[in-house]
Amino acid sequence: MKTDDLVAMLSTGDVAVPRRSASGRIGLALLAGVPVSLFILFAEYGMRRDIVQAMFWPMFWVKVTFPLCIAAAGFVAVQRLARPGVPARHAWIGAALPVMGIWLLAVIAWFIVPAQERMPSLMGQSWRICAASIGLMALPVFAATMVALRGLAPTRPALAGAAAGALAGGVGAAVYALHCMELTAPFLAVWYVSGIAVPVLVGAVLGPRLLRW
Repeated sequence: MKTDDLVAMLSTGDVAVPRRSASGRIGLALLAGVPVSLFILFAEYGMRRDIVQAMFWPMFWVKVTFPLCIAAAGFVAVQRLARPGVPARHAWIGAALPVMGIWLLAVIAWFIVPAQERMPSLMGQSWRICAASIGLMALPVFAATMVALRGLAPTRPALAGAAAGALAGGVGAAVYALHCMELTAPFLAVWYVSGIAVPVLVGAVLGPRLLRW
């Protein structure tokens, strides 16, 4: 939907793109992007060998769940921002709460472990590649979501791009978690959050350029 379409729509009294239209297109973007992210995981990284055993560890589910919560909030924000005149409301709070939760867990863990174990719990074995790997896993979902947004009517392109980044970053981190061996809260609070933040920032920068009418 472009400027002429929006003007015609406004003249008839319809202010917003139908909700199901936005949700449907973003959902299709997920269906297109997630399989590509999983393909990258299996082709370039591989599933962690102890995945069945890891499913019995609470921190494994923390590692998977908190980025999925961010992705869910990003989905809500994207489909709302894709429609003119529709505020994101509390979607941003929904994205911030999982981050605050993992930060709180990291602070508690930092002071519980012995001093000599603090830095290893923060850096882990894969800090050099973690954020970049999450960004790589997020790329297919981010690209597909931006394409979907171009066919809708976002009037706040920077926010819409940032929301697309939150959706993609959350999905990318959850996918990468199936390979990553790290389980400490400080590691997740720094490197996973950093990996999710990258597509958010990229989306905010590219949104005004790619989503403008």
